[in-house]
Amino acid sequence: MKNTPTLNQKPAFEAIEPSFGHSYTYQKFDAYKKNKNTVWHYHPEIELVYVKGGSGKRQIGSHVSYYSKGDLILIGSNLPHCGFTDILTGNDSETVIQMKTDFLGNDFFDIPEMKKIQSLFEMAKGGISFSGKTKHKIGEKMDILEYQSDFQRLLSILNILNELGTSKEFKILNAEGFSMETDVKDNDRINQVFNHVKSHFKEEISLKEIADLVSMTVPSFCRYFKKITNKTFTQFVNEYRLVHASKLLAEQPLSITEVCFESGFNNFSHFNKQFKGFTGQNPSEYRNQLKTVLQ
Repeated sequence: MKNTPTLNQKPAFEAIEPSFGHSYTYQKFDAYKKNKNTVWHYHPEIELVYVKGGSGKRQIGSHVSYYSKGDLILIGSNLPHCGFTDILTGNDSETVIQMKTDFLGNDFFDIPEMKKIQSLFEMAKGGISFSGKTKHKIGEKMDILEYQSDFQRLLSILNILNELGTSKEFKILNAEGFSMETDVKDNDRINQVFNHVKSHFKEEISLKEIADLVSMTVPSFCRYFKKITNKTFTQFVNEYRLVHASKLLAEQPLSITEVCFESGFNNFSHFNKQFKGFTGQNPSEYRNQLKTVLQ
């Protein structure tokens, strides 16, 4: 991903305006129309994303993980997230639906028939990934939205949300908690931190450097980061590096030593130990298991 933010780039709140005559935003990206939103960003709209095929990184809140064979994700209001596809993802297409929680009126989701969707929106505050038959079935429904009229599409979106609300095949990505303050300044600050890690994870990032970036003292920054993400900053950076290593092991013909250094680790035995703690397997076992799955 070459499109990385510079040190002083301020992560902006993303303003999403549905086109005239629409209450929600629907977009489909493919080989001819790429999704260029690669930096961490946030917006009040709930976002449903279906990546058809391919593999890549999920970066939602303080959760970073690797996905394969496509992805289906629901992201809650103001939850920071990053683009899920890039030139190396190998996906067929990416469908994105964005809507405010009151896009059908203030009280629409309060009626009894909408209880499941309301609960779904509540869970989405931590980000949800769907798997199994749900991913396949809902993915197919999202795929055909482009051929529907505006009214049919709206009914389909409600139907999709209702089915997601009944599914048991899901995982809450920030299950341990992610508490974004209501102050927009906090949202900008955490996104600035996330984008800096995204650009510089291969380098040493000192606590002083990152605290200075957001104009805080080191102790204040450590307390602030832990309060919002429920992780220490060191833990977050390590997880980011380990997910990048997983991606390289799956996609690149590099030696494990090269993967170690390409992921920002400068000690091979430390990398091995951290990787096993994170995935339950050492790097060579992980790569061999992936080969078996892909064959």
